[in-house]
Amino acid sequence: MLLEGSRALGLPLTHPQADALSWLADELGRWSSRINLTAILDPFEMADKHILDSLSVLRALDPGPLTVLDAGSGAGFPGLPMAIARVDLSVTLVDSVAKKVGFLKHAIAQLGLAPRVRALHLTLRGAPKVEGLSTFDVAVSRAFSEPSRWAALALPYVRDGGTLVVMAGTTAQQQTFPGWTGPSTDRFHLPLGGDGRTLLSYRKAGG
Repeated sequence: MLLEGSRALGLPLTHPQADALSWLADELGRWSSRINLTAILDPFEMADKHILDSLSVLRALDPGPLTVLDAGSGAGFPGLPMAIARVDLSVTLVDSVAKKVGFLKHAIAQLGLAPRVRALHLTLRGAPKVEGLSTFDVAVSRAFSEPSRWAALALPYVRDGGTLVVMAGTTAQQQTFPGWTGPSTDRFHLPLGGDGRTLLSYRKAGG
């Protein structure tokens, strides 16, 4: 499913990458029997709505090495699949729930992603220096349902000229936000279940 779905997105995985993502899905299901990490446990839905949905963000990224902030990462989406599929990404996963960060650290260790990928128990409050963070090339989140709130919070975490990615549903409308130019819009359907998705990509003004 993952190999076929990734090809349909134009982001073909290698067999080792697909194996790593399959392990992640299996481990997420195992942990979710003890702590609340995800309500999606069906393997087909997990492949489509978690993993392939996460991989779709790569369609919005520039080539070359990039630093990525995944805010409110939860069980690691979209950041972990992105990091598995692109070895030139350095990804920081941030979540305010300690149990979720525990799972992220476990997955990072088992998949051998450190030090390129790290997980932090942190609530983002718009003060990266105080929080021990530098600025990033890319900021993305699945945790924010209100794009304007996400755009405002992300602004200090992204370097000038960097990218903000808004993950939204099929009916999402283009919006403009203070401090950002764009968006570029990518509308598509998840390859297995057919659900509609929209990626809105912005550039931080000043770059």
